[in-house]
Amino acid sequence: MWQLFQFPLCPFSRKVRLLLGEKGIGYDLVRENPWERRDEFFDLNPAGQTPVIVETEKALVLMDSGAICEYFEETVEKAPMINGTAPNRAEIRRLVAWCDQQFYGDVTAPLMFERMTKRLVHRSTPDARILREAMKNAHRHLDYLDYLLDHRTWLAGATLSLADLSAAAHLSVADYLGGIDFKGHEQARRWYAGLKSRPGFRPLLSERMEGIQPPAHYDKPDF
Repeated sequence: MWQLFQFPLCPFSRKVRLLLGEKGIGYDLVRENPWERRDEFFDLNPAGQTPVIVETEKALVLMDSGAICEYFEETVEKAPMINGTAPNRAEIRRLVAWCDQQFYGDVTAPLMFERMTKRLVHRSTPDARILREAMKNAHRHLDYLDYLLDHRTWLAGATLSLADLSAAAHLSVADYLGGIDFKGHEQARRWYAGLKSRPGFRPLLSERMEGIQPPAHYDKPDF
């Protein structure tokens, strides 16, 4: 049985969970707060980062969301999420990298630090200037999602892919932390509403991070 070490607002863990949900792979969640720096967790992943997924019977340990997703793509035929021609697969990987690097760096990471880490770890107040900049960046990135969806059914092409799951994972965390305003982004809003309605997304939307409440619209597929 797989065990996934994660915490509720880890966007990279959410990406893995969405992929596992699409592929119908069962797993147990193990709560891990990386900032606590547990020795047992560092034994699993010396980088001290979530997600880590462990197959207990085979003593198989996988870490890094990209490596984990690629592993299940290679070993589970159901619901391929990096599919199509070589150019299609390259585009999927490009957009996954954009989500995990640019969107995360510009939007998700500062929101998490200011509204989650400062509250739970440092017991300090968020910096309003940094929050405003993250929200401004979110509008810019939503413009890009709108552009893609103007020309494609899904972000990377005609079918659902890991690019959609990655973007939705980061977007869901930013939305939980109050950093997303879909006003003026109808294409992105419709796309995200469709993803929120998928069975694999529902467990994520029902979870809460202690001491941090999401906006009222957060878990509603139609918002």
